[in-house]
Amino acid sequence: MERVAPRQVLARGDQPQRLHFVGGLPALTPMLDPMKTRPSASTVSTPRLAAPAPPARPRLRYGRAALAAASILALSAAACSENDKPIPPQVSTSRNEAITAASGKPAVSSAQTATQAAPKGPARDVCKGQKERPGPKGTFKTKAAAGAPELPATVAFGAGKWVWLNFWAAWCGPCKEEMPRLVAWQEKLRKAGVLIDFAFVSLDDDERQLERFLEGQPPSNGVRASYWLPEGALRTAFLSSLGAKDTPELPLQALVSPNGQLACTVQGAIEDRDYDAIATFVGAKK
Repeated sequence: MERVAPRQVLARGDQPQRLHFVGGLPALTPMLDPMKTRPSASTVSTPRLAAPAPPARPRLRYGRAALAAASILALSAAACSENDKPIPPQVSTSRNEAITAASGKPAVSSAQTATQAAPKGPARDVCKGQKERPGPKGTFKTKAAAGAPELPATVAFGAGKWVWLNFWAAWCGPCKEEMPRLVAWQEKLRKAGVLIDFAFVSLDDDERQLERFLEGQPPSNGVRASYWLPEGALRTAFLSSLGAKDTPELPLQALVSPNGQLACTVQGAIEDRDYDAIATFVGAKK
């Protein structure tokens, strides 16, 4: 190794920072920070180093990254919270399911869509333009709540009085809503001089659901006894005689004249605004 005078720097090629010091010490390669340590002119022979580029700003970069990550986490948490919401129960689509809601009342099924009660408005003439045709034929089963009077085994068509048939089911909301109205109309028409009987005919498939409904009716003015047409040949034959489908939309009304002819049918619920036209149709006194 070549000895040099003290404090004298020997430049080697393109490695100006590789130094040899007096005293036989091994060569060192210092790692100099261009921002903190600037070699003096008396110690290092340059080529002069170019001015260092301004330091990067990692804090700002990481701050933006952290903000983006926080936003993603927030959206993920919101999605998880949305997925954790309880799934609402599905509405039953089977008429013969005896479903009881939390209140203890039978839930309404949508298997055979019940026609909603018509909105209030001008009076309707629901029997206008209908002509008499052959009356219904067939027999019914009967169901009654405990303590309720038993119904006659047959409905007397053509016995000199009007017969109003109301086809309903325990799962049909509009059917149940109009029942008190029909019970009141029977008394009102009788007082107006009309000989008329109202006969409620259930199309329930679930016998237990029908029985629970009848048991829950008030003794004073509720429907605690009903004729019953369960699914089968008996129902098909009777509804065919009315010109109705085997599974009609409910409620369904059929008005049979005193001579046993089918005088009027109404698809859907009856409302108070319909009373005057029906009273005129059956000959009620004003």
